[in-house]
Amino acid sequence: MQYRTSNSLCRRCHKPLDIEEPLPSFAPQLVTSQPVPSTAEAGLQVAGQVREIRRSRHLSQRQLAGRMQVPRTYISKIENGKAIPTLGSLERLAEALDVDVCQLVRDTRSRRDAEVAAIFADPFLAEIAAQLPTLNQLQRTLLYGAVRDAAAGRRRTA
Repeated sequence: MQYRTSNSLCRRCHKPLDIEEPLPSFAPQLVTSQPVPSTAEAGLQVAGQVREIRRSRHLSQRQLAGRMQVPRTYISKIENGKAIPTLGSLERLAEALDVDVCQLVRDTRSRRDAEVAAIFADPFLAEIAAQLPTLNQLQRTLLYGAVRDAAAGRRRTA
């Protein structure tokens, strides 16, 4: 397990942790179509996912730690981005949260795609979405107003 220091410097040599040294010239260069997130960004994505899933399951940090058989402070450090879990810890974390490991490491783009797919799974919403490009500005404004009023009325009765 790797802990991030408060100043993001190595405890031993005091070099910045996020700066990667250049590859030697004989090493093959990787070509990617999308930028690879830094370790800190990846850790924060995992942290947010763990916290979100834990809360949606109505678990406390102590309960999750008990399921993983780790100290509660380790869960806190993961959720605050101060500790980056190893692959083994990610597997145990996913098992304790009863989710797939992919859910812990997915980015906001894949989450948005999943939400859009869930919306289009509803036949009524899919039909409305198909008609949106044919509406003029006035019709769109009226539709948005009607939807907003219906949602506000539903909140008042709930």
